[in-house]
Amino acid sequence: MACLVSTCAKLAFVFGGINPTTLSLQATPAKQHALRFPFPCSSIIRCSESMARGARTNVLSLVKAMQTQEALPKGLKPELMPNHIAIISDGNRRWSNEKGFKSQLGHRNGARVMKEIVFLCCNWGIKVVSFFAFSTENWARPKEQVDALMCLFEDVIQTDLQEFMGYNVRISFIGDKSKLPKSLQEVMATVEDSTRGNMGLHLMIAINYSGRYDIMQASRSITSKVKDGFLQVEDINETLFEKELETNCAQFPNPDLLIRTSGEQRISNFYLWQLAYTEVFFSVKKFPDFEEEDFIEALISFQKRERRYGGNKY
Repeated sequence: MACLVSTCAKLAFVFGGINPTTLSLQATPAKQHALRFPFPCSSIIRCSESMARGARTNVLSLVKAMQTQEALPKGLKPELMPNHIAIISDGNRRWSNEKGFKSQLGHRNGARVMKEIVFLCCNWGIKVVSFFAFSTENWARPKEQVDALMCLFEDVIQTDLQEFMGYNVRISFIGDKSKLPKSLQEVMATVEDSTRGNMGLHLMIAINYSGRYDIMQASRSITSKVKDGFLQVEDINETLFEKELETNCAQFPNPDLLIRTSGEQRISNFYLWQLAYTEVFFSVKKFPDFEEEDFIEALISFQKRERRYGGNKY
């Protein structure tokens, strides 16, 4: 980590006028950022200035991501933290029913818990977190519940965007977007574009997604490429197939840890391919009641396990 900070500081100093000792993010006059050459070639200078601005943006994003991290809670070891955590946020409706509330209130409280988990992941150096927000099977629910969920998704995504930007979070949506309301599709596209350059936590939200859907769409894509002559049947292997899955947008597409709340002990058509060697933690708590201490319990349980991947140790 010290080496990374030192390297980052030096890059920031070269490309952005940032003090390598303090890593100050304060803006400096544009003249201080310009690269000077011993010959007056304006085209090279313009090109160099453009490269400097791009590099400075990336460095600032990396520095910002590093600054949000804090010390891990007692009992957690940084070298054993998972890179990717997947969460099936189950129990929102049952939580509402038990308390005599409308189901929408349970989902809204679930959205609050999701945001809290995202910020914890940012602070603790986790690279990717993904949530199973709406499955392809959820369309079977009453129409009024589905419509309310779609409105909630749109509202929460827009409301929380600035906070996620403050934590340098990159947001991606996976699943069949074509069947979602047009307004929600537009919001999702805007959010993905706005956060694409962020270098902190990668938040993936699965909406109208299922593991079977992902495998089918990947199979169709590969079949089409073979038919059109871009691939040979002999080229098809696990690596190629994984590149066609929608989770390929993440640096770590396969979860290290899956958490499911509400006491259910199944994966419910989530990441059927990606969960091949994922450790699983089941919590009896319904998702709106899932707290930081429960998240820590899941992480401690994960760190106590020995991952062999069919023979080799973790």
